[in-house]
Amino acid sequence: MSISKPWYLSRTIFASVVTVVAALAGLGLPGGEAGASSLADSLLQVLTGLSGLLAIYGRVRARTRIG
Repeated sequence: MSISKPWYLSRTIFASVVTVVAALAGLGLPGGEAGASSLADSLLQVLTGLSGLLAIYGRVRARTRIG
């Protein structure tokens, strides 16, 4: 891995940012209707899990360094 690329082109960085945003979005959910709030929580948990998996995939598939 001697070639470098800008940080914003990294799949790992992108997936990590999505994970952080999804986690923070879960903190600010209002306690409205139980069904809607539960669905939103579930969707955010799925998004967080998928973006975490994408971060791992991006790191495994990385061929260049972040510069």
